[in-house]
Amino acid sequence: MRLEIAGRPHLTYCTNIHPGETWSEIRRNLEQYVLQVREKVARNCAYGIGLRLSGQAAHALSEPKTLDDFRTFLRDHNLYVFTINGFPHGTFHGARIKEKVYLPDWLDEERLHYAGRLARILAALLADHPDIDGSISTVPGAFKSRVPSPDDVARIADRLLRHAATLHKLNEAAGRRIVCALEPEPCCLLETISGTIAFFKNHLFSPPAIAVFSRLTGLSAALAEEALRRHLGVCVDACHAAVEFEDPDTALAALRSAGIGIAKIQLSAGLRLPRVDRDALAALRPFAESTYLHQVVERRGKELIRYEDLPPALHTVDNAPGTEADEKEWRIHFHVPIFLDRLGPFENTQPFLSRLLQLQVEQAPTAHLEIETYTWDVLPEEYRGMPVVDAITREMQWVIGALTR
Repeated sequence: MRLEIAGRPHLTYCTNIHPGETWSEIRRNLEQYVLQVREKVARNCAYGIGLRLSGQAAHALSEPKTLDDFRTFLRDHNLYVFTINGFPHGTFHGARIKEKVYLPDWLDEERLHYAGRLARILAALLADHPDIDGSISTVPGAFKSRVPSPDDVARIADRLLRHAATLHKLNEAAGRRIVCALEPEPCCLLETISGTIAFFKNHLFSPPAIAVFSRLTGLSAALAEEALRRHLGVCVDACHAAVEFEDPDTALAALRSAGIGIAKIQLSAGLRLPRVDRDALAALRPFAESTYLHQVVERRGKELIRYEDLPPALHTVDNAPGTEADEKEWRIHFHVPIFLDRLGPFENTQPFLSRLLQLQVEQAPTAHLEIETYTWDVLPEEYRGMPVVDAITREMQWVIGALTR
């Protein structure tokens, strides 16, 4: 396999690791951190950026002068942007985020405006790279408790179809194929691969959906379906999928069989407790931090039990004594360094990620790979001793090693 940072697959890390909500803060982060990482892993070739833009930053970068200035910066430093993390619209560091990270979701018109703004920015940034497609990852519809009825699901699908029409028009006008990549996550409308496939089949690629998209674009039914499949796909987050006890071979095969494109794979790993005993739970409590949502999926035999966050999962166990530790396994949505196979007494879901990377080598299911370990600042102290640039570099080198050996 031929691997280049600027080749296929495009490999980067997501800049959501760096705190910053305004465009000026994000620009400083690119100058301070991304250039250092590029020097360590891709000194002699172009380096792709996984850009995270808040709603506020996207507004600022949409200004023509600001966008032109950024394009000049990219050219001057042999950088390019091929993917945007369009998941968190608001504040992402330094405050309680939890379930607010999904807001505004696809039930809200602002999510549609934000997604369109990001797509127009990415199309402009790709103008210098006509051979590169773009991807923008987004929330999996909404947090599940926000979607109580079929009418809510229909509203989400309607906005996604309207957004796909925007992406089609951008493609027609500028020759830039950009994919909206829905990112399944535990406790959301789309949380498993099978559920995601069902949503696409019933609400995005169904005959009624194709008819709606045909009216929005003026395309024939056959061309409308092709365009929908071209512009709507998934972002497979390795941590999310592993926490849901997915099998990587089965997951990729199912998406391929359903004709759903994988626009991006986010390379990440979560925590794993093969035995939920007293010692493991005591060691786990420092991970129950107050910033991010850390969903827990418990497997008892063939049954999966989901908790919306780590504190309520711990509370449930504390109040249900007597359960044998070897009867259940926990996996926790807490992004941990992907190069560590263990964190103290814990395993992580690195084996899932390793197999996913092997499948990338064998099958090339996507051209976009993005490392996403955004939790360095909230890891327990003993796991975040190294400088962030060194940590990112070590993750990049671990992935490159997995793809080339």
